[in-house]
Amino acid sequence: MHSVCVLFVCVGVSVFLHSAISQPPTETDTYTECTDGYHWDPQTQHCKDINECETIPEACKGEMKCFNHYGGYLCLPRSASVIPAHEPPNQIPTGLDNTPSEPYNHCPAGYEPQGDSCVDVDECERDVHDCQPSQDCINTEGSYTCQCPGGYRKVGTECIDIDECRYRYCQHRCVNVPGSFSCQCEPGFQLAGNNRSCIDVDECDMGAPCSQRCYNTYGTFLCRCEQGYELGPDGFECKDIDECSFSSYLCQYQCVNEPGKFSCVCPEGYQLLGTRLCQDLNECETGAHQCTEGQICVNIHGGHKCVEKNRCQEPYVQVSDNRCVCPVTKPGCRDQPFSIVHRYMSITSERSVPSDIFQIQATSVYPGAYNTFRISSGDDDGDFYIRQINNISAMLVLARAVNGPKEYVLDLEMVSVNHLMSYQTSSALRLSIYVGQYAF
Repeated sequence: MHSVCVLFVCVGVSVFLHSAISQPPTETDTYTECTDGYHWDPQTQHCKDINECETIPEACKGEMKCFNHYGGYLCLPRSASVIPAHEPPNQIPTGLDNTPSEPYNHCPAGYEPQGDSCVDVDECERDVHDCQPSQDCINTEGSYTCQCPGGYRKVGTECIDIDECRYRYCQHRCVNVPGSFSCQCEPGFQLAGNNRSCIDVDECDMGAPCSQRCYNTYGTFLCRCEQGYELGPDGFECKDIDECSFSSYLCQYQCVNEPGKFSCVCPEGYQLLGTRLCQDLNECETGAHQCTEGQICVNIHGGHKCVEKNRCQEPYVQVSDNRCVCPVTKPGCRDQPFSIVHRYMSITSERSVPSDIFQIQATSVYPGAYNTFRISSGDDDGDFYIRQINNISAMLVLARAVNGPKEYVLDLEMVSVNHLMSYQTSSALRLSIYVGQYAF
């Protein structure tokens, strides 16, 4: 800072007297005219300095600052300061009045007298400083300083905004604003307590739009579905999976889709075995039938049959619940099998062929006889045939695949021939075969 010390100022002085100058003044003469730079104060009856810096508009031009002085003013750079001379000039010319209009300030610059001491002048409060509008005036002892507010730096006489974002104050994004800055976080994060760092947001605790399960991850979240559901295109909603549409082998009979799962059902007469298979329900064992005392309950695939115990027809007579014999004493029995035994069985539809389904075994064998087995009736379509195993047994074979529900009654006859003894006899097995509706 430059200091300019002004000892005195030369100004033109014009003195106007009420009487002629050549005549000496008398005691009654009064002086009411002052030199340039002063004006007459009627209260104090003295000439008082005029503050040209206040009375003259734009007394100093450009970057110059106006400094008032006794009887005049100075235009100096804003950085200059003025230290008054030790002896201030009189306010009026010598010989007119020896009493100054203002008291002499004996304090150094930046101070003013107060009693017998000097106190600091608050230039900021009195607005006698040269700080720019963008600067803050800070009073100091005997002077003042011009400082830039926070977020600005001083360049010359101006305050320029500091771009804090250049110094990477923020973890994610920085937004510079005049005199300050703000930090922003990427989606999925929020500002920490220091307003600079970013911490993960737990969207699951804040109501993430997942319809079922929500898993928080760093900066985002994931939606997941329960078993039996799949995530929709929006990534939030879970929709049911129709498992039944994927495969026809999920269930042995019928698949029923349900929310989040599926179930298997079986037709009437069956019960679910495990979760997918169907097992025939044996109504004859469970008692879930309406057969009478004179009937026999025969379980078949998917149901049951009630057959009469007495199924013997003339000339046969019944000897047990399932056996009829034809006495040799009756003339009608000569060409008939000696005995007929009733048997019942059930098979499933779509059975692979050829398939062994029933074995015939002779209960009594005549010595020296040769036994042959044949289907004597009941198979008009040729769906079955006999495969003889040995002299006393044979196998009934299913020749073609059949679909139920259907019923066959086959007479399987065993003929015994003894050529040495010249006799022939036969017995029959009347087999009722029930073909179920399903392949299980």
